[in-house]
Amino acid sequence: WRVLEEKLEAYIVAGREEFTYTKRIVGVPLGTAPSVLNKSFTVTADIEVPSSGGNGMLATQGGRFGGWGFYLLKGKPVFVYDLLDLARPRVEAGAALSPGKHKVEFAFKYDGPGLGKGGTGTITVDGVEAGSGTFPHTIPFALEASETFDVGSDTGTGVNDADYQTPFAFDGKLNSLTLKLLPQG
Repeated sequence: WRVLEEKLEAYIVAGREEFTYTKRIVGVPLGTAPSVLNKSFTVTADIEVPSSGGNGMLATQGGRFGGWGFYLLKGKPVFVYDLLDLARPRVEAGAALSPGKHKVEFAFKYDGPGLGKGGTGTITVDGVEAGSGTFPHTIPFALEASETFDVGSDTGTGVNDADYQTPFAFDGKLNSLTLKLLPQG
């Protein structure tokens, strides 16, 4: 039965390169979620930031022992890559977002081909670069099976307990979130 279940999960995301979510979604098993392992990708969110400045998870996959999160912290867009609880490289925008509508994006350029390579991450806000950094390594094979993919909050363990505690629901309006898997090169 488990083999059949794994094959079904693979068919759900097989061949897809773009995933758009128009509402919060939580608890998606990793086998049925888009995998960013060993590839370039973008996560783009159309959001409305409240007058209080905005906090909360936009999208996350995995958790404390390996994964990533893209969120607002005190109004600043942040991307953290949890490298198996050994390191947590991050990219953070230099300034908090103003209240109102914004398009925030994290783009990761993978240094592959090969497994577990590093890359460069860039955050843009409304089409303007707001922060960038390098990631020396990434997770090569799989994230912890008990974790999930979430949009709009984090229902598993956090990728960075120093920044937030779960569920860390986004307190603004998430109009849409698109994750794109990009070809190498």
